[in-house]
Amino acid sequence: MTESHKSPTLCESADVVVLGAGPAGLVLGILLHAAGIDSVVLERASRTQVQARARAGFLAPNTVEILDRHGLADGLHRNGRRHGTCEFRTPDGRFRLDYGALGQGAQHHVYPQQHLVTDLLTHYLDLGGRIRFCTEALAVRDTDSTRPSVMTRESDGRTTRWTARYVAGCDGRYGAARRSLAPGAVRHHRYDHGVTWLGLLAEAPPSLDAVGYAIHDRGFAGHMARTSEVTRYYLQWQRGTPADAWPEQRIWDELDVRMGAADHGPLRRGTLLERGVFDLTCDVVEPLRHGSLLLAGDAASLLAPAAAKGANLAVLEAEMLAEALTDALTRGDTAGLDTYSDRCLAHIWRAQEFTGWMTRLLHAPSDRDQDAGSFFQAGLRRSRLASLRTSRIHQDWFAENYVGV
Repeated sequence: MTESHKSPTLCESADVVVLGAGPAGLVLGILLHAAGIDSVVLERASRTQVQARARAGFLAPNTVEILDRHGLADGLHRNGRRHGTCEFRTPDGRFRLDYGALGQGAQHHVYPQQHLVTDLLTHYLDLGGRIRFCTEALAVRDTDSTRPSVMTRESDGRTTRWTARYVAGCDGRYGAARRSLAPGAVRHHRYDHGVTWLGLLAEAPPSLDAVGYAIHDRGFAGHMARTSEVTRYYLQWQRGTPADAWPEQRIWDELDVRMGAADHGPLRRGTLLERGVFDLTCDVVEPLRHGSLLLAGDAASLLAPAAAKGANLAVLEAEMLAEALTDALTRGDTAGLDTYSDRCLAHIWRAQEFTGWMTRLLHAPSDRDQDAGSFFQAGLRRSRLASLRTSRIHQDWFAENYVGV
């Protein structure tokens, strides 16, 4: 009797099932649809939630080229802005790097990720692309076969079994794609930088016309413009302390101290719209292909946010994966899929190396390092900053890696 009242499992199919509607999943879905590939994007959040997720806002030149190449950059060019300057504030004073005129002469575009995602989602739906919101992927099965499947739970509690030729896991480090990897088939490389940030979104105009990196004895502080009315700030934070532990006044006062407002000018204050605490950790999964399951975006790797590489890697990986899947499904050519993991990992490890260097530059040795040469490490950090201030060779290296993926 109990069995007869169970909701039946629905069955649906697509050549490619894409998990996750972030930058990687949406770019992949758009490119597959444009190539005539039968595909669907499954997203556990609602459309409103997807379009409201505030993340990174700095797009690398390579990312802009990819978006331009596929007609996806109209909103970016209309509402974003170019940016090529960062300012370091240190106990020895401040200095600026016009990184857009250094290295290969490349700049970022500042465009909040939620705006980019909204653009991509609108474009995908206008094309007639299939997307299922409020659909949670539970598990990916049979990835060692030619017909893998994805089990999902719909918003009404019903389950659906999606069969496919390939599954693209773009659903983050905690998503079903990663959870479904067979033990022993994957290598997880994880590293904790020992640093925690309080991320703040303030309804306040930018206080300087550059990305601001403040290095202070009380901890790091960061300033990153998002729009003419909204600014992202960061404070190095005591791990384990809740985001709401301090009132707004104390947070602004602490930002003033660490960013040297008394010497360099006051910060423009406003209401704090959003707070979030996150540890600066990173990880990489190897390989990124497991039979008919392929990983991209945060499901492939997670980077500490010190160098804003995550969204840029996601877009790059999505284009590479779209080309490989199109070749496999339209011409039977699997060479792109066979080399996908190695090609992506080369970019991922380059980004991880620079992100680690940047994290060490901005922060004093963590608590775990206090008994392991902290004075020595602090001396190295001062030397790095001095070299970055004075050495053109070092500045060119910084500029090339800061904007590169």
